[in-house]
This record gives sequence, C-alpha cells and structure tokens, in this order.
Amino acid sequence: MPVYFLENYGLKVTSEDSIFIAPSADLIGKVVLRAFTSVWFGAVLRGDNEPIIIEEGSNIQDLTVIHTDIGMPVTIGKDCTIGHRVLLHGCSIGDNCLIGMGAIIMSGAEIGKNSVIGAGTLITEGKKTPPQSLIFGNPAICRRSLKDEEIAAIRRSSLIYQENARRFKAGLKVATSTAM
Repeated sequence: MPVYFLENYGLKVTSEDSIFIAPSADLIGKVVLRAFTSVWFGAVLRGDNEPIIIEEGSNIQDLTVIHTDIGMPVTIGKDCTIGHRVLLHGCSIGDNCLIGMGAIIMSGAEIGKNSVIGAGTLITEGKKTPPQSLIFGNPAICRRSLKDEEIAAIRRSSLIYQENARRFKAGLKVATSTAM
C-alpha cells in the first residue's frame, strides 16, 4: 500500500484500526480517511492540489481514480459506495450515495445525499443534483426520486463493504506458493 507524502502533506486517518487500504492502492498527498473507510485494489487517490476527504463508513472500490483540482477538493460523505473504476475529479458527494461502476463526475459537480448515480454515467462540470435522486445517462439526467427502501439499500451496501474491510484486514495474506 504505497502512501506518499507530497510537500509535507500525507495521509491522515482518524481511526487506523478501523480502516482498510488494499496493498495495491496509491494514496498521495492530502488524503483524509475517517473511521470505517476502505480503499480497494488499484485505486488511486491523488490529493496533490487540494484535500480528498472520505467520511466515515465510505468505500472506494477497485481501480477508482480520485483527483483534485486547484480550488476544488473532493469530499465524499458518510456511508457512500464508490463503485469499481469510477473517476471523481474536484467534486462533492453527499452522505449515503452509491456511485455506479465506471461513472465519471467532473470538477465542481455536487451530488445530493441519498442518491444513486448509475453505472457509466457522466456528470458534467459544475452540475448540481438534487438529493434522493436516481441519475443516469451520458450526459446525466435525473430520472426520478428514490424510494425509502432504495435509500436503505445504499446504506446496506456501505455496511457490506465495512464488513469486507474487516475480513480483508484480518485475513488477507500474500501467497508464498500456488499450492493451497
């Protein structure tokens, strides 16, 4: 798990025992991880311009890239699931959001809390989305409001990844041979 300092800035965690960072994830510069967060395999978090702040209970899945712009930090709210191969750039994600695989969210965009961004969706620069929304398309369109049970499912996704993080932190080991 390469963690890099850049100009005296480096990773800050609020509860080291409760986070999981996969060995192949790269965290560079101004990155803040709150309790019960996880950063999975191949993810790159590059806080070289501004901070990247990931709030409690959120997960950053495999191959996701998060980068900041000058004057535009990245903030990810509590209990968010950021799917595989997502690109987040200088944006803000509200609490309890699910960002689908391969989505792109550009600089200055703001995603309202309790929302789902569909897989492959493009959120263009500066777009602000309402809370409790199902949003997908290229470019993104708000399709409808989420139902209470759909909002609860987002939270369950976060809890599943918190459990996965505990499991991987306790049991992940480098194989010394291919024989099992």
